[in-house]
Formats: sequence, structure tokens, C-alpha cells
Amino acid sequence: MTAPDTFPVTTPDGRTLEVLTGGDPDGFPLLYHSGTPSAAVRDPEIDGASALHGLRLVTYSRPGYGASSPRSQPGLVADDVQDSSVVLHHLGIEEFVTLGWSGGGPRALGCAALLSAGCRAAATLAGVAPYDADGLDWSAGMGPENVEDFEHAVQGAEVYQALLERTLPPLFTSTPDQIVESFGGLLTPVDAACVTDELAEVLAATFHRAGAQGVIGARDDGLALVTSWGFDVSGIHVPVSVWQGRQDAMVPYAHGAWLAAQIPGARPHLFEDEGHLSLVHQIDRILGDLKDLAAL
Repeated sequence: MTAPDTFPVTTPDGRTLEVLTGGDPDGFPLLYHSGTPSAAVRDPEIDGASALHGLRLVTYSRPGYGASSPRSQPGLVADDVQDSSVVLHHLGIEEFVTLGWSGGGPRALGCAALLSAGCRAAATLAGVAPYDADGLDWSAGMGPENVEDFEHAVQGAEVYQALLERTLPPLFTSTPDQIVESFGGLLTPVDAACVTDELAEVLAATFHRAGAQGVIGARDDGLALVTSWGFDVSGIHVPVSVWQGRQDAMVPYAHGAWLAAQIPGARPHLFEDEGHLSLVHQIDRILGDLKDLAAL
């Protein structure tokens, strides 16, 4: 494993994407989509697991996060998939597997749907379902902070930005020892108990980096989740695994169950005793399963 490398990639419309690579530099590419809000920072657990599995880790900060230029107007999840394609092309990657955590889940599914020629398999880890998912009570079981967040997001960019400018600065400036408290009602006991010193440091670093340009990245990221994604999950034919825990107050269990039922041939990993953060400690198992799906 070599030291992670961060560098800029320019999009066809002149924006900059902040890209981070790590894991096994000679391994099969793993495109990782982090959550909402977040940015590309080194996560020793994910980076180390990628190296052990012979995977070259590739991730990037979505528009408005870190050093990635914001779009002139909010985009769709499908637009983030196109940015992913730009990053992969820049690195000379034609085939890859992909993993998305939380708000990154839809981006991984988008790669499976729209980049199917190169995407060998995808996994969503505590990822959200489409906002218009038929038969799903989308906000049921969410912690109060997320309910408020998405209630404002559906009212548009101006209303949503005003909320985020009030709620996100404490998160963006939190120290590792303030992380558990900063999540408020979004952490279940299972998740609070799993926050190791290392995970707290990673979360603090990614939140700090996510807020480098203020709330615009988080605003556009959240708006993309509550509008059309630009693809239909029922049309995905790339192998997909769905990982979800019932002890999750950020993305409720029902989201994972819905995705597992709607994505053709999806491999479900639905747990009674896992939460939103605790699942990431199963990253070794998740990557092994992803490789199995991709026949690697």
C-alpha cells in the first residue's frame, strides 16, 4: 500500500474535481462514493481494507465539497455519475467496482445503471432509496435532524441553504471528541458505541473538508437526493449488494429493504443489530462480497 495521493481532474465544462487514490496501486479499481456531507479524505479502515483485497481505491469530492468546483446550478445524481466517468477516464480505468455509503449509495447505483459497460458490480452501504419510491414512507424512522433537513430540501435551494447555514457550521468545525454529540438524534446506541477514536478522527476530517466552501456542496448533494436521480433502479442489471441495518436513524432500514426488493437480482445483507456507522466496520466483508459479485 502506498500513501494516498490527492490531485485535481478537470471536467469538460472546466470544473475541477478533487480526486484521492489509495489502496493497492496495482489492484482492480474500486470507485468509492462517500456520504452526505463529506469530501475526499483518507479513511485508514477503508484504505487498508482496499489494499488487503487487492483493490485500487479511487474517490473524489463531489461538486462544492473540498476543492471540487461547484456546478453553476444543482445537478442530478446522474450528473455525479458523469463526473465519476471523467475521473475514471483520466486514470485510464475501463472496468471497476463501486461502493457508496449513505448519500453516496445512489451514486454507486447510478454507476451500475449508467456506466454498466465498465461497472462489474456495485454495493450500497446504508444508502438512501429514491425520494419518490413507490410504497416507501421515505422519512419514517429518520432522526429529527434528517427529517427537518429533507423537509427543507424539497422546498428548493434557497430554503434549504438557509437551513444548512444554521445547522451545518457546528458539524463542519467539530473536533473528534465532539463527533458523537454533533450527530444529535441521528445516532442510535449501536452507532454511538462503534465510534472509535480513529473513526471520530476520520469523520471530523471529512466534515471539515466538506465545509471548505461553506454549505454549497451539502446543499446540492441533498437536493439531488430528493429529485429525480436520472435513472431507474429497477433497470439495473449489474450485480448489486445492499447493506443495511435496522439500528439506523439516518437512513432507515426500510430504504435498504426497498432497494433490495426493487433492484433485479440484488444480494441483500439486512441486519437487525447494525446501524449507520457500525456497518462500515464490516468493510472487509463488504469488499469481499463485492469482489465475489464481480467474479474477481
